[in-house]
Amino acid sequence: MKMITAFIQPKKLDVVREALSEISINGVTATEVKGFGRQKGHTELYRGSEFVIQFLPKVKLEIAINDEQIDEVVETISSACKINGGKIGDGKIFVSSLDQVVRIRTGETGPDAI
Repeated sequence: MKMITAFIQPKKLDVVREALSEISINGVTATEVKGFGRQKGHTELYRGSEFVIQFLPKVKLEIAINDEQIDEVVETISSACKINGGKIGDGKIFVSSLDQVVRIRTGETGPDAI
């Protein structure tokens, strides 16, 4: 079992959700977060004053999947988030191992709990 953690642009959330639904991924947790990477923020003008926004809004997606689904899920998220062939700030995807999963309601464990 794997945990996919993806940081994407907020405007891409609905596109990614729909794309994941098409490949039968129905369990996704989305959290609004702020951060920066290579993009390093940007400068904005407000009432004539210029200021730097260092932490940009992002959406963090967490998806628990079976090992067989890794490549398909990563490719689906990647293709849904690319803007005009890919630009800085499109996002990142991390894949990590899940040692154990338990569904509280039924007590199911492992892949059955996903």
